[in-house]
Amino acid sequence: MSTPHIDASPGDFAELVLMPGDPLRAQALATQVLEGAKQVNGVRNMLAFTGRYQGHEVSIMGSGMGMPSISIYAHELYDHFGVQRIVRVGTCGALTTDLQLGDLVLATAASTDSAMNRERFSGWDYAPAADFAMARAAYDAAVSAGLAVTAGEVMSTDWFYHPDTEFVDRVAAAGVLALDMETAALYALARQHQRRALTLLTVSDVIPAGAHFTPAERQSAFGAVIDAILPALVNEA
Repeated sequence: MSTPHIDASPGDFAELVLMPGDPLRAQALATQVLEGAKQVNGVRNMLAFTGRYQGHEVSIMGSGMGMPSISIYAHELYDHFGVQRIVRVGTCGALTTDLQLGDLVLATAASTDSAMNRERFSGWDYAPAADFAMARAAYDAAVSAGLAVTAGEVMSTDWFYHPDTEFVDRVAAAGVLALDMETAALYALARQHQRRALTLLTVSDVIPAGAHFTPAERQSAFGAVIDAILPALVNEA
């Protein structure tokens, strides 16, 4: 059952997989929130773990950075390991000062400057969107927990250091909340495989204000959010 990038056996992955970008963040989250966490992948150090949370089996696996990387792992999880739901738990750069460091962005949809989805959908301008039921469950849980959460569109860009100095201003003027590098590919893959996906992002940078997390803060950004939202997600099917 092993794939080129995941050396695992049938049943090693739960139907629900949380995917931070950083494999070390995956390891930290698995240690913090899962009971009996077992490592189920280590190929290319893209660590994956499966354990139990409140009686439910859950897996946590890194995705790497960018749409090509998450596309490899999400495809193999959906196509080969029976995964039904992937929740990207990452960080983002906010495009508005209405958002603050540590706030939560729930990505209802994702624009992109990548060509991947045009290739996937024969040149169409496909609109990748979140699974509504998952998004509603996560949003309601975040509000109930008193988290600062905003739902809206993100931009998944191929560029971390964009050469166009006007790029950020143009995207912000279109009402996009934040930048990430993975969501548009994940949402399109979920539709392609007739599976489900959601992205939850902690604001690690407020781009207009020049504010940003330290590397250590980025790696540990999602602990409180997981505690608030994971109970709703494991019970939503």
